[in-house]
Amino acid sequence: MLPGLSIVLGGIGSGKTIFAEDLVLGTGRTPVALVTTPPDDTGIQATLDRRQAAQAAWQTRHDPLDIGRTLAGISGDSAVLVDALPLWLANRAEAGHDLAEAEAELMAGLALCAAPVVMITRAPEISEDVTLRAARGRLNIKLAATAGLVVNVIAGLPQVLKGDLP
Repeated sequence: MLPGLSIVLGGIGSGKTIFAEDLVLGTGRTPVALVTTPPDDTGIQATLDRRQAAQAAWQTRHDPLDIGRTLAGISGDSAVLVDALPLWLANRAEAGHDLAEAEAELMAGLALCAAPVVMITRAPEISEDVTLRAARGRLNIKLAATAGLVVNVIAGLPQVLKGDLP
């Protein structure tokens, strides 16, 4: 059984998304993908197509800015995949939102969410804006401290950093 919050970390192309999807599907609950790209983003389309071709019928919700509010409204018969935290934070920064306020809204939404949540994230990158990089680092640390399961995926291989795999 998944804890209320699981974090899956890994670099681009590490296999973290497929691993996170498997965690959600393993719950036997209705899988909900909370996608942080806008609905018209073509870059995510291959992932969405793969999810729809899977045996489970994923419910996909696009929310590039307000995932805290969306999480708060998800029922307990679901399991949620947040794909992906770095893009959501960048969207909030680009929209001119205060990143500390964004973090607080996300944490409040997680506290109200009745479903287990699996969040995909990655380490901040040196090429990022320094403010965004610092905010992502702080948010990753806060989420990892709260999460019951934290897994780093490298080359498709999961390394459990905290908790136990279901």
